[in-house]
Amino acid sequence: QLIDASSFWVPMRKSLGDKRREVSPEHAAQIVNLYLAFEESEHSKIFASTAFGYRKITVERPLRLNFQANPERIALLQEQSAFANLATSKKRDPHVKAQEEELGRRYQAQIVAALETLPDTLYKDRDLFQKALNRAARQSNVKLTAALKKAILTALSEQDESAAICRDKDGNPEPDTSQRDTENVPLGEDVDAYFEREVASFVPDAWINTGIRDHKDREVGKVGYEINFNRYFYTYQPPRPLDEIEADIRTLEQEIMELLREVAG
Repeated sequence: QLIDASSFWVPMRKSLGDKRREVSPEHAAQIVNLYLAFEESEHSKIFASTAFGYRKITVERPLRLNFQANPERIALLQEQSAFANLATSKKRDPHVKAQEEELGRRYQAQIVAALETLPDTLYKDRDLFQKALNRAARQSNVKLTAALKKAILTALSEQDESAAICRDKDGNPEPDTSQRDTENVPLGEDVDAYFEREVASFVPDAWINTGIRDHKDREVGKVGYEINFNRYFYTYQPPRPLDEIEADIRTLEQEIMELLREVAG
């Protein structure tokens, strides 16, 4: 049961800070009577306990990227820690530190040189670009660790909805975290049916992340509750008639003109 007692108040004889209203004994009795009556009315609404509940599901979209080894994207490699850290050293000995950093800078230059041998082609398939990258590294005699490969792929890629879907080693689409979203499915409604109707019909390549589950019932999605009083007790207030608004505007205009005449004097 929800009771809207927002109109049950009287002005305080003396305000208490920001508090200027209070519930009178008569109003308190009215609220108690509404509760005891347990009936639908203007101020009382009856709902099932699940009416305010929902299951928040996580909706994923596939990662789609294009790749290109042009000067602008190659320059972005400097922002990747796996690449930038090649030219750093944690050694305390200044001589050893300088030596390691110099070797790192040479390694960086070799990597950049290998990337510059790639054709200035816009690849819309990550697998095809990785094959081209591995070939260029092999021909340049440059060894790329997994971390460096990831850094290169990140620097040389851009989101592209027209590109092929990036997939993991098992062939499953990888999620694009920048497009991750959530949907609140009312409790009692089938999650899959809701998803097909509200999401998949508009975004066919989306899917539910079944790995995110409620910690209590272990079902897909996390259970939550929300009570929105405005949704249940809102009363539509029609706008004022246009002619009344126009009349007020004309009155204000006249008052402003009179003030200006007084100032001009």
